[in-house]
Amino acid sequence: MSDALRFEWVRLRTVRSTYWLLGMALLLNALIALAIGLATRSEESRAFESDGLLLTGATQFVPLPFAAVFAGIIGVLSVGHEYRHGTIRPTLTALPRRSVLIAAKLAVVAAVGALLAVASVALNWLVGLLTRGEPPSLTGGATAAALVGYVAFVALWALLGAGATLLVRNVIGVIVALLVLPLIVEPLLSALSNVPALDWLTPIVRYLPFGAGSRMVATVDVSDFGGEQLGRVASGLVFAGLVALVLVPAWVLFERRDA
Repeated sequence: MSDALRFEWVRLRTVRSTYWLLGMALLLNALIALAIGLATRSEESRAFESDGLLLTGATQFVPLPFAAVFAGIIGVLSVGHEYRHGTIRPTLTALPRRSVLIAAKLAVVAAVGALLAVASVALNWLVGLLTRGEPPSLTGGATAAALVGYVAFVALWALLGAGATLLVRNVIGVIVALLVLPLIVEPLLSALSNVPALDWLTPIVRYLPFGAGSRMVATVDVSDFGGEQLGRVASGLVFAGLVALVLVPAWVLFERRDA
């Protein structure tokens, strides 16, 4: 297992796209944090939850959460590059135990996703310090819980990207799906649930996985407000369920089909 982990780590950190994706994720999140920091410099304009929103780059309210999406694309490329460049065969020759290989690949991309989230929080904290003149709180209100949810959310996106690519072996298709589903499909279903004739969609909307995943980063537990939305933990389980639903068949198929 240690050899497989070392192989995956070396492979991921020697690919130029990894650094581009990490840099873009950090930059875009920092720009959102900069906007929030400038808008909440005065005490009277500082909302109770603003520290959590700043530190996570307002991930809960961004249609495409930048750190999560870029972590997902890193997961996609961690598998897709192997098939696109035909390196999966020599990889399996060197590491013939497929379960060990896929476990190492998933562990590395999840770790990179978690580290990206932590680095993003650290950078956003610095942005908050520079714009406000005082450090954002890491523990106030629901901020600490939101930060834990943020790290888990980004790591799950990385796993989802890797698992979906392993399942369908189509890099472009998976990237398009990772953009279209949270940006178009789920908002459309949410909008349609407001039509009286389609009000039967309302309970289903609560369980839309990408929307549920974003509630892992909520700076306030939405279950405290009438129960119309799932709480942080339940939302996390819904999104984790989607990841598991993709990973399990992907793992099984990787064991059984040709490289």
